[in-house]
Amino acid sequence: MMNITSLSPARIAEARHQIPPVFRGSALRTSPDLDRHLGLSLWLKDETDNPIRSFKGRGTSLFVARDLSEGSTLVAASAGNFGQGLAYAAVRAGHRVIVFAAETASPLKIEAMRRLGAEVILHGPDLDAAKAEARAFAADKDFRFVEDGAEPAIAEGAGTIALEITEALPPLDAIFVPLGNGALATGMGSWLRHRSPQTRIVAVAAMGAPCMAHSFAASQPLETLSVNTIADGIAVRVPVPFAVTSMRDTVDEVVLVSDELILEAMRLVRRHLGRVVEPAGVAGLAGLIQKQQDYAGSRVASVLCGANLTPQQIAAWLPD
Repeated sequence: MMNITSLSPARIAEARHQIPPVFRGSALRTSPDLDRHLGLSLWLKDETDNPIRSFKGRGTSLFVARDLSEGSTLVAASAGNFGQGLAYAAVRAGHRVIVFAAETASPLKIEAMRRLGAEVILHGPDLDAAKAEARAFAADKDFRFVEDGAEPAIAEGAGTIALEITEALPPLDAIFVPLGNGALATGMGSWLRHRSPQTRIVAVAAMGAPCMAHSFAASQPLETLSVNTIADGIAVRVPVPFAVTSMRDTVDEVVLVSDELILEAMRLVRRHLGRVVEPAGVAGLAGLIQKQQDYAGSRVASVLCGANLTPQQIAAWLPD
């Protein structure tokens, strides 16, 4: 196991060789009509066209390749996409994976984690309650607890998304990144600080899950009592200290968006790109919509980072 206290652009550059090709080289999608609607030039890095339909496979694959010894038992908590990523990478490498999820977690994501080989235990009303139980369980059994947002390899794997963007495009004015436990925002921010320092890095959290925004403003972890958002993938109540510390050097601003704006972003992506993306997956675009007047005429990117929706959710949120 590597003892790392900060994120490294050099390790992000090396990471591309340790992440399976199925997760690399994702499409950069554009729509002239969407550009006209927003009044700017937008590129959307689509991380949904892979076996787990989210960006999480980049970081979990790097973590398994770089940080694990043989035959480990891993314990984690997840709303679903991180658990899928960990199961996809770790089970096929010979590790046992136990994922704790909230009793309210998406049944589609629970089934996907199990299908990929994870043992799934449901506990508590939200992700952070499940995480507290997972942490205690791992300590009691002397298993390896894996926390999304706390493992540098997971953030650095996500950072390869930014590496691919900078290789494909001239410098951008800004990039809007969904913010949950912080691995995506800090990993991408670490690379952009190195390769494109003029690009403003805006992390976007849900108004109903503001703990990372409050923590960023205070420069210290601040919990909230509850979460209330349709964006389950970024519904964080207890911030990860490593991620909060990393954000100081990798993020310029944190924006909070309403569920209504998230739904607007989902519908714009469906209308203009024909893509069905889950709420957390369009949080970055929702943040851009909220700030679009500030970026009129600018060159901007965001990430579509997850697309695991049940048929019922699609019918409710994306009616024909």
